[in-house]
Amino acid sequence: MNKSSFEQNGGTYRTVGDYIIPNIVLPAEATKPLGVWGLKRKDYLMRHKRVQFNIMLMTGTLLTHLAEVDEQASNMFSRLVEQMKINEDITEMLKADDQMEWVARINNIEARAREIVNHELILTA
Repeated sequence: MNKSSFEQNGGTYRTVGDYIIPNIVLPAEATKPLGVWGLKRKDYLMRHKRVQFNIMLMTGTLLTHLAEVDEQASNMFSRLVEQMKINEDITEMLKADDQMEWVARINNIEARAREIVNHELILTA
């Protein structure tokens, strides 16, 4: 009997009941817990870039990619919020004088920063 191309390249099979199943093992990847940005990127890849997601999954680079994006996005978000707070003169003095105004302005800044991070890092090819 002729060997399949899978067997010619060093692959093996195992029998489970009436089925012959190829022995495929994914490469081991370092596991690091993902934050919100990494999970958003994963969701985007799964929904909109399925081929890219599967290639990274099969080559063992998905979790590394997600961890890098998570770290970059987190740093970018923090930096943007701080820059916007400085540019818009949102200080601890405002917080002490008018807490509701401070909360409203901080929420607005964080929403804008989230949109920028999503557009620049998360929802890109």
